[in-house]
Amino acid sequence: MTEHTFHIPVLGTGFSIDTPLKVAKYGISSVISLVDDVLIEQMRKFYCEKEGEPYEPIGYQEEKARARRITAYLDLLNRLVQKQVQALKNTLFEYGSEITKYFEMLPPSKLKTQYLHMLKEKNPFKKKAKQEALREVIKPGSIDVNIMTKVDRDRYHHGERLPNEYSDASMALEGFAKSSLASSVVLSAGFNPRLYNYFTQFADFFPDEQGEVKKKIILKVSDYRSAEVQGKYFAKHGLWVSEYRVESPINCGGHAFVNGGELLGPILEQFRQRKDELIQKLRDLYDKSIKTVKSYLPDRIRITAQGGIGTHEEHEFLLKYYQLDAAGWATPFMMVPEVINIDKAHIQKLINASESDVYLSDSSPLNVPFWNLRTSASEMARQERITKGKPGSICLKQAGKLFNTEFTQEPICTASCQYQQLKLKQLQKAALTPELLQIERAKVLNKSCICHDLAGNATLTLGIDAKATPAVCCGPNILNFKKIATLKEMVNHIYGLGTTLLTNKERPHMFIKELMLNIDYLKKEIKKSSVSLSDHVSQKFDEIKENLLKGIEYYRELAKEFIADQQQKFLESLERLQLELEGIPSSSAITSI
Repeated sequence: MTEHTFHIPVLGTGFSIDTPLKVAKYGISSVISLVDDVLIEQMRKFYCEKEGEPYEPIGYQEEKARARRITAYLDLLNRLVQKQVQALKNTLFEYGSEITKYFEMLPPSKLKTQYLHMLKEKNPFKKKAKQEALREVIKPGSIDVNIMTKVDRDRYHHGERLPNEYSDASMALEGFAKSSLASSVVLSAGFNPRLYNYFTQFADFFPDEQGEVKKKIILKVSDYRSAEVQGKYFAKHGLWVSEYRVESPINCGGHAFVNGGELLGPILEQFRQRKDELIQKLRDLYDKSIKTVKSYLPDRIRITAQGGIGTHEEHEFLLKYYQLDAAGWATPFMMVPEVINIDKAHIQKLINASESDVYLSDSSPLNVPFWNLRTSASEMARQERITKGKPGSICLKQAGKLFNTEFTQEPICTASCQYQQLKLKQLQKAALTPELLQIERAKVLNKSCICHDLAGNATLTLGIDAKATPAVCCGPNILNFKKIATLKEMVNHIYGLGTTLLTNKERPHMFIKELMLNIDYLKKEIKKSSVSLSDHVSQKFDEIKENLLKGIEYYRELAKEFIADQQQKFLESLERLQLELEGIPSSSAITSI
């Protein structure tokens, strides 16, 4: 592991698809998405041509093309990063050099102290020796990958479903497993037994003779129970989960797996209090299952968190109070074009975005709330198609062809032209009231093609596709970052090294913002369900409200850990939000209206 206490999580499919080439040489870890192998193949061609590497296309119809494309791209990234690191090591310790940038961006640490001692050394021979010692300890950041476990389309050949190993998620896993990377796979979006079983087919996920694991498993979770259940499943198969990456269920970018009013603080508190218990439970299962390498006895796991972090103070509090190993910063990096792919027009859209422009939408074909930018080219194109009477998108990449077989034998994507036109015709014939018809039509028309349009951030920016209409999946935290920054400026902001990039002086604490988002979500869901509020739905709303009130009580106690000048504002916000929450009527009051 490197010295850095932050990582850059996956940002859509296109934003961070080549981020390792921009940050890994500085010891910063980042995550790329493996959803879109068409984009991955385009990126491999682009960088092979740019770097003078040989390029042999892997055609879509070739055997296991998806897995082979992913392996080839990851191998390319690995080679290029290794070259970058070697070149960095060979630069001089002088102002503005790559090696100086590497050490200047480190947080306070033993290695940073070692570097500062070198700078103060007057003896030229000792200084040279200290510089050589520093060169030896330089390590690149990890090139990690993300697999959305639910984006696992079955593959068909001549109408026959292919075996499980040909499914999209399984092919992504195989692509990573067969790559030369020594890094981690981040699993998100829930439990997928058939994918998890496939891990056992690849030796790199098991310890070698020295007890080292080349490819590690990271689970992105939104609660403690999910971590325990999934961790146990892996342990029973002789696989050890190295890290649990806890993400705010709602204060994040992309898909928001809203979790019944459970809040990040109380969730992290469970990990803080029960981490040793979790390790022991998993080790007991693991020790029973592992048979080939007796020496490998894992004695620790990493716990990290992400979602809505915006200040150095929040970053440090999470690390120290909850005893985290690191924290993820995603949305703020959308203001750092040096690190991610975003064209000038969309940077300006983000700078100009109002609170209503960044909204929790129904856009995703996964039927999971999705953070969206209302002014993105993708959203404008979707609205234009509706206006012209041609709703839906042409299904170019078909990653969303997962669940819906309402009109077809094989699943089709609910954002596609095919589905939306069939569904709208069905609704028109149904005996619905005008109000219900409008609601149901909106549900259909809100779906948009995020698998293709999220790639547009890369293909448009790099000149691969001049006609791309990018989608933007920023979280609400983007409203606090309104100016373009360099990588070094963002790193300094994270570590509190004299630079602050916040442009919203009234920005609420990340825990307060998450609470606000949950209350807004609850109100909107009640309003949407008011037409037909069943007992089951109303009980769910009561449960959310109760969990939020419990969260407020937890935060009241937590505020005692804050420095004095933060406590009052935090407690005042809690009081105001509790009053707002208590003003939401109970289910019995709603159903009696």
